Amino acid sequence: MTTELAAAVTADPAAPAVLRDLVFAEPVGFRPLSLDLHRAPAAGAPVVVFVHGGGWRVGSRRDMTPTMPGDAPFARIAAAGLTVASVDYRLSGEACFPAQVDDLAAALAWLREHGEELGIDASRIVLWGESAGATLAALVALGPDDARAGVRGVVDWYGPADLVTLAEGQDALDDPGLREAGWLGHAVGADVDRAHEASPVWRVAPGAPPFHIAHGTSDGAVPPSQSVAMAQALLAAGADAELTLVPGAGHLWQGEVDREAILDAAIAFARRVTS
Repeated sequence: MTTELAAAVTADPAAPAVLRDLVFAEPVGFRPLSLDLHRAPAAGAPVVVFVHGGGWRVGSRRDMTPTMPGDAPFARIAAAGLTVASVDYRLSGEACFPAQVDDLAAALAWLREHGEELGIDASRIVLWGESAGATLAALVALGPDDARAGVRGVVDWYGPADLVTLAEGQDALDDPGLREAGWLGHAVGADVDRAHEASPVWRVAPGAPPFHIAHGTSDGAVPPSQSVAMAQALLAAGADAELTLVPGAGHLWQGEVDREAILDAAIAFARRVTS
């Protein structure tokens, strides 16, 4: 971060509400990875690190979901007193697992390093992911202590929790064209142990941070049973986990659903665990 940008972030109340294209990592041989910072009104705010979905193949940090596009959802979170860092990661056409987990961990490390300059409190972080992004958020939150330092909770919107049972449910364990296979770099059934390493439900252990899990009952891309299994594993480990199954909601919160209520419930959780 430049000295000029740091001064703008911390000292100028008229600085832009959104700071775009802040490079947080430059993996050798790959494109630079950036984040957008949607600033809360007050300095020293906790941080929501948002991780987009897209089957690890596509997606953009610019949108929360296709049904909740643009800056408005991020602005709603910021107005509630939580600065949002919406982050890039390498897609599966660029690199396979665990590169994306490493990228998210790098974003957290950068936020912790530059927290004072950015005017944020990076000791209070909520990881918030949707679909494939929720899987990445959960893997970091359930990973090594140094990578998840400061993480107070996870918002998990309809994230795949167990790649093996997900592939089995589609009778696709040996299908190299499956999105999960593209992320792993091989068919899910070709290396079940590695698929388990990429599955949050297999990483749950005592000491896991609180989770807010929400999933539509009509999700045809990721069955709600994935979130049920995740919540059950967390509760069995003694973690604070809340699960909401949204009647009639499809993947990406498609359908006739109250998206504002879903968003507000996640914001309330983020505020609770960072207070």
